[in-house]
Amino acid sequence: MGVMESGRPPAKPRERVFVGGCLHAGMDHDTAGRTSRQILDAVGSAVIADDHFLETVMTGILARGHVLLEDVPGTGKTLTAQSFATALDLSFKRVQFTPDLLPSDITGSNVFNEATGEFDFQPGPVFANVVLADEINRAPPKTQAALLEAMGEKQVTVDGVTHDLPEPFFVIATQNPVEQEGTFGLPEAQRDRFIVKTSMGYPDFGGERELIDRRADRTAQAPSVTSVIDGERLPALQRTVESVTVDGTLRDYVVELGRATREDDRVDVGVSPRGIQRLFEATRAAAVLDGRDYAVPDDVKTVVEEAFAHRLVLTADAGVRGVDPATVVDDVLDRVEVPAVSP
Repeated sequence: MGVMESGRPPAKPRERVFVGGCLHAGMDHDTAGRTSRQILDAVGSAVIADDHFLETVMTGILARGHVLLEDVPGTGKTLTAQSFATALDLSFKRVQFTPDLLPSDITGSNVFNEATGEFDFQPGPVFANVVLADEINRAPPKTQAALLEAMGEKQVTVDGVTHDLPEPFFVIATQNPVEQEGTFGLPEAQRDRFIVKTSMGYPDFGGERELIDRRADRTAQAPSVTSVIDGERLPALQRTVESVTVDGTLRDYVVELGRATREDDRVDVGVSPRGIQRLFEATRAAAVLDGRDYAVPDDVKTVVEEAFAHRLVLTADAGVRGVDPATVVDDVLDRVEVPAVSP
């Protein structure tokens, strides 16, 4: 089994889109790719991390999705989220999830105004372009679920009144490994809301030495990041992703991969139709990161583990045998035939 020769479809014309009430010319895909790389370079100036990790986060942002980061404390997850917000020139709020956190601490609440004799809505930290849900699995499921409406509908409902969230809006959630004491597993419905899940891991020796060197060369405790684009330009960048051409055979490939997870005898619950759509969206974003207006099988392979693994629920027997979801995804990749992409 191997990747057959791929051809390039005709490029689509540039689009013009309305962003924040102003008319913006849609970026061509080469410009979008270079802009995305500049954003990654800016974030990389502050965060010591593997290139693939940062590219995965950027893929989620380009695809208008939410990103889940899993690692032990102290690896730089919070700095990563804040650095992306700064590089994109977007508002940023952080919510520290704890066992006593209430849903209203996230969404906001109505507060009595003594001057007017009425209740005024006080927005919670979810009303920002980039929301960091820090250590989300340290709060109980009821509180975790407070993010579901925001992540799915980009709005929150408080006391029967719906409030729209700002655009763009995305959540970067961090969680500690579920084996750690004091953690609650994310509900299946909430895991499915994240377009990708990835892990930073510990830096290698050179990376940890660079952390020390960087700290020695600055007076501030945290490194600074400069903005790469005006925040109003991000929707235009995301719009470019939506015009990427995906060949019909490649679309079939995406669907076949998702369906194959449901047929694996180690899997109790496979990838949902929503998960298959998210892989398709992440595939197009991966093409833009490479500066292309068309997708190839390697784009699918680049993001499929991050898009699928966190959605799988394995059987009890698979858990006893030490099987992990990433292994299942890798095996599915080996089983499903890779298509040729025609011009």
